[in-house]
Formats: sequence, structure tokens, C-alpha cells
Amino acid sequence: MMPPLIRRLLVALLVVLMIAAGVWWVTRPKPVAVVVREIERGLVESTIANTRAGTVEACQRTKLSTITGGRIEVLAVKEGDRVRKGQLLMKLWNDDQQAQSVWYLAQVATARQRVNEACAVAANADREAERQSALRARGFVSSAKEETARSEAHARRAGCDAAKADVVQAEARVRLTRVEQGRTVLYAPFAGTIAKIVGEVGEYSTPSPPGVPTPPAIDLIDDSCLYVKAPMDEVDAPRIAAGQPVRISLDALPRQSFPGKVKRVAPYVSAVEKQART
Repeated sequence: MMPPLIRRLLVALLVVLMIAAGVWWVTRPKPVAVVVREIERGLVESTIANTRAGTVEACQRTKLSTITGGRIEVLAVKEGDRVRKGQLLMKLWNDDQQAQSVWYLAQVATARQRVNEACAVAANADREAERQSALRARGFVSSAKEETARSEAHARRAGCDAAKADVVQAEARVRLTRVEQGRTVLYAPFAGTIAKIVGEVGEYSTPSPPGVPTPPAIDLIDDSCLYVKAPMDEVDAPRIAAGQPVRISLDALPRQSFPGKVKRVAPYVSAVEKQART
């Protein structure tokens, strides 16, 4: 028979083990929930990212300057304005050309008046020559008088033709002055937004001479069509082709991306090693 002391020790040990087991059961880590899903076959997307900053550019942009220089008289727009095609943007002082145009228009009116007079005289001379020919056929006048009438008719007809030529010449001068006035005026070649203006009313605007870059008077962009020019590593160039889908992200909109397509891949490698972000 087991001694009482050993029996009490075994009972105490059993109680301690049961308490330890209870503590472990209460403090044990919870099992991790596992979600089981069926694996489906799908496409793995391979992407190529450019490591340099790209630039957003307009499909159409023009830097406008007048053909001739002069003092700015009218500045019809300001930076940020939207303009329509054919709208007046800027006009230089050209009062002298306008006065010359008015003078040439007066010359045109005078030349047309001379045409009416000269051609009326020529018509009368033609009728007189015909009358003298009829009288000569009947023997009433000499051949010398008939010849004189014919010569007079030819001379008057030449005067009529010369007066008509003067009208054409005067009209050409008017067109020339209009062309000269067009050299001092800027119109929008397409609808868009004024990006930058160089000059103020009263200042002198100078066009860019050949080989000497100067700031344009007006910078016009068509913001209805934009594209992104992004430099890529030359090792990735063979994997890029026109028509491939792209995702465009902008620093100004970090949480948004815009879909697009590759329009063109440059046929050469740029020698620029570094590109600063602006």
C-alpha cells in the first residue's frame, strides 16, 4: 500500500499539471483563418517603366511673331485666354500703310473714271471711222479723210486700253498695301490657349531674324490634343511597339492614372544622359 506522503505528493502534482494545462489552453494562440480559393488560369502582365521624367506636350503648338517689326498698338488677348481660329491677337502700328491704302483706293476710283471717259471717246471714234468708211464708199469723202478717221479710232482705242491697264495697276497697289498691312497683324491660325505673351502695348516688337533665336510675341497651344513624350532605356526599346496600351501617371495627380496607347517609337537613341524634372 502507497504511503500517505507519496499519495499527497502525487495528488498535488496532478493538480499543478491540471492548472498548467488550463492556463495553456486559455492563453494559447488563436488559429489563423485560412481562405481557400480555386486557382484560375489568367494573364500575367509585364510592364516597362521609364526611369526618367516624361513631358506632356500639345499636338499643335506655334510661336507667333509678326513678319515686320514695329510698335505694338493693339494686344487683343492676355495669357490664359482661349481664342478661336482667325481671331485677332496683336496689331502693330501701321497708320502710314492705311493712309497709303486709302490713297491707292482713290487712284483706283480716278483710273476707273478715266476708263469711262477714254472708252467713251474711243467708241465715238469707232463710229466716226465707220461713218467715214461708208461715205468713202459712196465717193463723198477722200481716202485720206477715211484713213485719218481710222487712225484716230485706233489711237482712242489704245487710250481706252491704257486706262484699263492703269486700273489694274492701281488695284495691284491696293492689294500690295493690304499685304504690307498683313505683315503687322497676328491672327490665330487655330483654336487654342494663349500660353505666353512677350511685349506690352507701346513696346517695340521685333521678329526673329534668320539664325538668331528671339522670344516669340505670342505662344499659342492647342490643348484639345495632348501627348506624353517619355524617354525609355534603349534595352527596353525592342519590347515597345506602336499601339501598345500604357498607363500615364502625373506628379500633380499621384493617385490617378490615365490610359493611353503608344503612338510612335523614335527610330534613334538620344544622346542625352540625364534629364532634369521640371
